[in-house]
Amino acid sequence: MIRSLLMWLDNRTGCNDLLHEALYERVPGGARWRYVWGSTLVFTFVLQMITGIFLWMAYSPSTQTAWESVYYIQEVMFLGKIVRGMHHFAAQAMIILLAIHLIQVIIDGAYKAPRELNFWLGLVLLKIILGLSLTGYLLPWDQKGYYATQVSTKIMGATPVIGAQLQEVVQGGAQYNHHTLTRFFAMHAGILPGLLIGFLALHLYVFRRHGLTVHDPKYKPDTTFWPDQVLKDSVACLGILAVVLLFAIFKGAELSPPADAAKAYAAARPEWYFLFLFRFLKFETVEHLGLAFGAIYVPGALMGVLFMMPLTAKLKAGHRFNVAFTWLVTFGIVVLTTMAFYEDGNNKDHQAAIAEAERDGHRIKELASRPSMIPVEGAVSLLRQDPFTQGPVLFAKQCASCHRYNGHNGRGLVLREKGDNGEQVVMQPVATDLGNFGSRDWMTAIVTSYGNHFAPLKNALWYQNLGEDDLNLDESEMSDASEGYAEAFKDSENADDLKALVEALVALRNWRGDKDSINAELVARGKQILDGEPLANGAEIASCTDCHDTLGSDFELTSEGSGYPDLAEYGSAKWLKAFIRDPGSAQFYGVKNHMPAYAEKMTEEELDLLVRWMTGDYFETHVEDYTSRFAEVYGAGRQPTVEQPAAE
Repeated sequence: MIRSLLMWLDNRTGCNDLLHEALYERVPGGARWRYVWGSTLVFTFVLQMITGIFLWMAYSPSTQTAWESVYYIQEVMFLGKIVRGMHHFAAQAMIILLAIHLIQVIIDGAYKAPRELNFWLGLVLLKIILGLSLTGYLLPWDQKGYYATQVSTKIMGATPVIGAQLQEVVQGGAQYNHHTLTRFFAMHAGILPGLLIGFLALHLYVFRRHGLTVHDPKYKPDTTFWPDQVLKDSVACLGILAVVLLFAIFKGAELSPPADAAKAYAAARPEWYFLFLFRFLKFETVEHLGLAFGAIYVPGALMGVLFMMPLTAKLKAGHRFNVAFTWLVTFGIVVLTTMAFYEDGNNKDHQAAIAEAERDGHRIKELASRPSMIPVEGAVSLLRQDPFTQGPVLFAKQCASCHRYNGHNGRGLVLREKGDNGEQVVMQPVATDLGNFGSRDWMTAIVTSYGNHFAPLKNALWYQNLGEDDLNLDESEMSDASEGYAEAFKDSENADDLKALVEALVALRNWRGDKDSINAELVARGKQILDGEPLANGAEIASCTDCHDTLGSDFELTSEGSGYPDLAEYGSAKWLKAFIRDPGSAQFYGVKNHMPAYAEKMTEEELDLLVRWMTGDYFETHVEDYTSRFAEVYGAGRQPTVEQPAAE
């Protein structure tokens, strides 16, 4: 029955003749592994088509749903991570295979007459594949693709005469917006694949017309494409599939945080196969000559030489020139790519930006996986409203000019400046480190080592020119009291009393999770000590209420005060917000204050995000915090034990 069906189909379509023509092509010199590259290229394109169709079924091309749909594909859809990973790594494999195939064609002289047209068709296919890579990079609408793709559209804008108009047409307006995404999606999923299929069909037709180019046709007896060469091609394709699948399973395609035009992305780089051009554009001479020179004229000239190769080969030593030129360009691309990787790997700022991007990438997945999931305004709002993400950004912007957070600027960077010898040295902070603000370590340091805890103040210009009303760490009442406390608590009999005193101070902050972590018995004993009751060995210490107006709960903002910080709810979100708004009020430091007021410098939303981050009031996270740089800034041996704030 099957035989009859096949005969009927052949009678109507002539498929047997077509199949025979396709499979029984003569292979001079026998089947070889070096002939597999063209077939592997076609295979990876077919793999791209299949995985792309499945991705298309779940993808939603709009600025408010693109990242969200890719997140769904990768994190929720059955085998979605594998499908997207295969699509991603097959695209990269296609670039490598394309380069190998092009070099082989030039070395073998397969571009010479009568194969000129086929070579030019191959160059067109090269351009289309690069176009697919560029347009696909933007489709997840994440920070990495959003900012990296802007570089390519900026290059379009540098095109002579029509640059501005071309850029506006491609990106759908003067700025990146919804139309940019939909146009790139139309090109990636419709126009460019259609062109690729058409030109690939022409390429294969012309190739079959002229056959293989063979240097040594007597290497082995002639054979046919089926079965010998088909077997080698199949093994090679299976190897490509295995590598792509392994990368998809164990590495996966990256999904950085959602695109946010309001937040710069210093970690943005093009895909590795465009890094050579990125590095070339960074040369001082190239920068001086302009973007058009480095990104249009030079690459255009190189493509012009490639295009002319079939004609150049007719000249004496023309083929040798073409081969030498190919190897020279390949060497240049490898060197520039290596330089880009090396420089980025040794660039601390870039590595810090990568670490922050990875941190945000993990965090957005945590937020998106909450029971409330992604809101209708899009995933980008999750990060914008997340204290754990925005707190460090606001600290770096508003606070890091004076303070540090575990030695860094809040975002993992140690701030540096030019020293006397012109070399970069660590910029010394001029205010205390806030990395363990409100913790037991913080309270212990204030009680027993006040002068050392606030020692960075001595780096400030105002401190080096102390006035009558300024805070003198060596002569202040708190410094004297702290020395007395330190002396009293040296006695081992008072060790538990120190813990109790610190616990009573920590209890004032009222952070989330404190109810479970605060020791009520210690707090009760600590309050007795604060009220003036002697220590375990009978020693008496100064009471906090001798200077500070209020000690306890129910902080209220007033216009009155003694010029010493109010300790009611000390370290709480309410207290901290009031302090940041106006640290110079009488309720805080009064005339001794040198910290600027932020009531007009920060919005209420920004202040809330900063304070909630500092007090640990955010959705639970498993993302590792920035590595402490305390010892690097303040010296070895001063690394504190940081108590992590509780989170909910």
